Amino acid sequence: MASANDLRRGMAINYNGDICVVLDSQHRTPGNLRAFVQATLRSIRTGKSSDVRFNSSERIEPIPMLTVKMEFSYKDGQDFVFTNPEDYETVTLSPEVVGDAKNFLVENGSVTVTFVEDKVVAIELPSSVVMTITDAPEGIRGDSANNVQKPATLETGISVQVPLFIKTGEKIKIDTRTGKYMERA
Repeated sequence: MASANDLRRGMAINYNGDICVVLDSQHRTPGNLRAFVQATLRSIRTGKSSDVRFNSSERIEPIPMLTVKMEFSYKDGQDFVFTNPEDYETVTLSPEVVGDAKNFLVENGSVTVTFVEDKVVAIELPSSVVMTITDAPEGIRGDSANNVQKPATLETGISVQVPLFIKTGEKIKIDTRTGKYMERA
């Protein structure tokens, strides 16, 4: 058993008989009052999030989590299919679980999938990913002021700002945390 002070983002705990993933936690000490831990928990069973306040000495029960390196295979309708490259086992995830990561999923791109009791709770992208530009308008002659950028559409359909010299069909590296252009690949 651990105390509420040990709560960290991404951790799974047993809360009121339900397994929850910690989305955020903050330790607070207001004025002359007792310290507490404010946490945002998401239930694995229902998918609903809630804000919970724990006494800092309160006991919590951590649940073991399993992380597996997987590759994005293909999109099946609205769902996303991932394959384990070691045993070729597939996992199909809904758009709600994938979230904003869908903007950076390219075929055979690696991700880290986190399981709690055989249920996927989160996927984590690498810090950067190489993507192909499908549409980049030509830069206008004379636009040579410092760091001028233009919008370009990537293979997943998202739009990013790139320098004027980038053309359609080129591969670029994108930072998955910020969604910004890093360099040519």
